[in-house]
Amino acid sequence: MRIIPAIDIINGQCVRLTKGDYSTKKVYNENPLEVAKQFEDSGIQYLHVVDLDGAKASHIVNYKVLENIATQTNLNIDFGGGLKSDEDLKIAFNSGANQITGGSIAVKNSDIFERWISKYGSEKIILGADCNNENIAISGWQEESDLKVIPFIKDYQSKGISYVICTDISKDGMLEGPSFELYDRILADCQSEHNNESLKLIASGGISKFEELPKLKALECEGVIIGKAIYENRISLKEIEQFIINN
Repeated sequence: MRIIPAIDIINGQCVRLTKGDYSTKKVYNENPLEVAKQFEDSGIQYLHVVDLDGAKASHIVNYKVLENIATQTNLNIDFGGGLKSDEDLKIAFNSGANQITGGSIAVKNSDIFERWISKYGSEKIILGADCNNENIAISGWQEESDLKVIPFIKDYQSKGISYVICTDISKDGMLEGPSFELYDRILADCQSEHNNESLKLIASGGISKFEELPKLKALECEGVIIGKAIYENRISLKEIEQFIINN
């Protein structure tokens, strides 16, 4: 299971929100590159970067931050937040993203998102399946759709998606533990389908302590995104380093 720390960007700074609420913004570091280098020094190879300004503006904003991290570290970066057009996608990849995550666009402009899957392939395009009460949420989590998370994932599996990031918004930033039961059901339902390949589910939201990582691994999550638990020192980089070495 891959460990993927999160760097969320507002005004070029490394921040965290609670349940996606912009009014809860807390700045952890004014220099995201510094944070990324700390992660890399701890043996971490992956990074999840979210352009929160972009999510609000509906187009890529903080691509210079992405470029800085990509050119000055060897981290494999997945990038999301406000990617709505072919031009946005081009800028993200040209700025050094290894993968991009599409959430709102997969709901609102499925034709474009399906075209991206066909053009770039399942290794490059991640489906963002963020949900509240199992309803898919969009537009920086400001809107809830009537789409249910498991059918939504299954539908995109049939269109070639294999990587899926699923955040249970009710858990996000709460440090109360992830949605084990939801991930278990998603994996059980979606792995049984005879799709192109098995689902690579990346758990996100609510990670609060180290003991939760082996549990997610046991469920067969492909990766886990950790944000606030690192920044609030609930999980140390030393513990993550040991987990990576031992797994």
